[in-house]
Amino acid sequence: MADTKGRIFGINGPVVTVKGSDSFEMQEMVYVGNEELIGEVIGVTRDTTIVQVYEETTGLRKGESVVGTGGPLSITLAPGIISNIFDGIERPLKDIRNLSGAFIERGLKVSNLDEDKIWDVTVKAKEGDYVTGGEIIAVTQETNLIEHRIMVPPGVSGTIDWIAPDGGYKISDVIAKVKSGEEVTDVTIKQKWPIKTARPYNERQSISKPLVTGQRVIDAMFPLAKGGAAAIPGGFGTGKTMTQHQLAKWCDADIIVYIGCGERGNEMTQVLDEFSELIDPKSQRPLLDRTVLIANTSNMPVAAREASIYTGVTLAEYYRDMGYDVALMADSTSRWAEALREISGRLEEMPAEEGFPAYLASRLSAFYERAGYVTNLNGSEGSVSIIGAVSPQGGDFSEPVTQNTKRFIRCFWALDKSLAYARHYPAIQWLTSYSEYLSELDDWYKMNVAHNFMEKRNRIMAILQEESSLMEIVKLIGADVLPDSQKATLEVARTIRTGFLQQNAFHKDDTYVPLEKQNRMMDVILLFDKRIRQCVDKGIVLSKVSESGIADDIIRIKYTIGNENIDAPFKELEEKINRTFDKIIYERVE
Repeated sequence: MADTKGRIFGINGPVVTVKGSDSFEMQEMVYVGNEELIGEVIGVTRDTTIVQVYEETTGLRKGESVVGTGGPLSITLAPGIISNIFDGIERPLKDIRNLSGAFIERGLKVSNLDEDKIWDVTVKAKEGDYVTGGEIIAVTQETNLIEHRIMVPPGVSGTIDWIAPDGGYKISDVIAKVKSGEEVTDVTIKQKWPIKTARPYNERQSISKPLVTGQRVIDAMFPLAKGGAAAIPGGFGTGKTMTQHQLAKWCDADIIVYIGCGERGNEMTQVLDEFSELIDPKSQRPLLDRTVLIANTSNMPVAAREASIYTGVTLAEYYRDMGYDVALMADSTSRWAEALREISGRLEEMPAEEGFPAYLASRLSAFYERAGYVTNLNGSEGSVSIIGAVSPQGGDFSEPVTQNTKRFIRCFWALDKSLAYARHYPAIQWLTSYSEYLSELDDWYKMNVAHNFMEKRNRIMAILQEESSLMEIVKLIGADVLPDSQKATLEVARTIRTGFLQQNAFHKDDTYVPLEKQNRMMDVILLFDKRIRQCVDKGIVLSKVSESGIADDIIRIKYTIGNENIDAPFKELEEKINRTFDKIIYERVE
């Protein structure tokens, strides 16, 4: 630890003014006060240094010392991250509970990761090998699902002068020595990395694969690509957190990083309880075996909300560097923006729209731009997909956080309170949501699902948009005055809304739906659309179709047909639809 560099001159909530030294650097991590609270330098002037403190500042006094560390706020990267629960600055909450009980005391000194645990390491490199930053030199089994790949730190390159044999090691043990010229660098299992600096990679690749979630309204209508960025905006009670829970449980990412940023404590408790009980459907192991949780609830220090976002994305990038696909859920970025606004106000900066700082947009862009599908330094491919919840006050999507977020994401899942109150979940409003990844993912869907998957999706979207226009007329003068062709549109749209877009998270077959079944469901709906149009062309009264109950059979597909061995049940249903309509048309001809 460096010598004392300054003393507290002023305290304004989490913002502390320091005088007595001119040697602090921007973004330097410091220890504030007698209790050595963790802080970060966010401003340097000729006479003073401004520090934001990531812990509660109650009880700090003028004149207490501020000690610099000489480096930026960094976190430890090593085995032991997966299945752990951290606060916003990577302190393990389980260890904190053992030290201080249910509430976090100030100034606690806790190791980010267990320094004493022995990991069974298998060495992959050998003496004499030339290695560069990011290269995998050893592996260890972190959990039953995740192999932790120990890498040479970025910026280090040279010849391996010595490497440890296979065996048990602590994360601080040296397992290799890399020689470059006369300089020898010790490589330990753990790395330190500053959270506000993106980890390097070789090349950012074009996006071509979807993040499959099993949620029909997302996969079929508004897909997110692996390495892409999405936002879930919605007012109170519209299901932002529950939608993110579904994505965390079911998306086909290798690793999940879930950040509860400024959310209510009971919601985070629900997350912790659920995730500890959930079984990963692909491996039949606990879901926590591939999940990292960062809990920064609304009653924790406001400055730590900002750090939690960067901590989470740094952990995601670390596992991306190993060649994994990582999905990061941030719930919610609005609480993070509110923390920026509070600190900006205490710094007496000139406010922009609704009091948010003028740099809100640049901070949001810096966060979302850390998503991507990349070629790593070691030649492997990995991705970080970011899904950020946005909580606009009163559900007003014109407020600054939502509007600025839309500039930096390409997938927008707008939650609608009228759908949520009608118990239509996920409450994603199909008319205001969009995905700009459709064209990039078209080839993947053609090769892996169906050659005309996007055409079917576009036809279904057109029916929903036509229904929206017709509903304006229906509200004014009723549905009875509509011609039969438009009544047919309303009937098909009803089957799409309730049978396809609405999904039951508590039903064993409907909580996750594979793409093959989603495709067949669209086939059935469009067959129904085709046959009902034939009835309209032949002048058949549509009440005959309603009386047949075939539309209700289509709506019940999600419950009546399972996710396995679907060919025979779907063929049987399609034959039933054709028989029903043939009978209706035949009776008309007779």
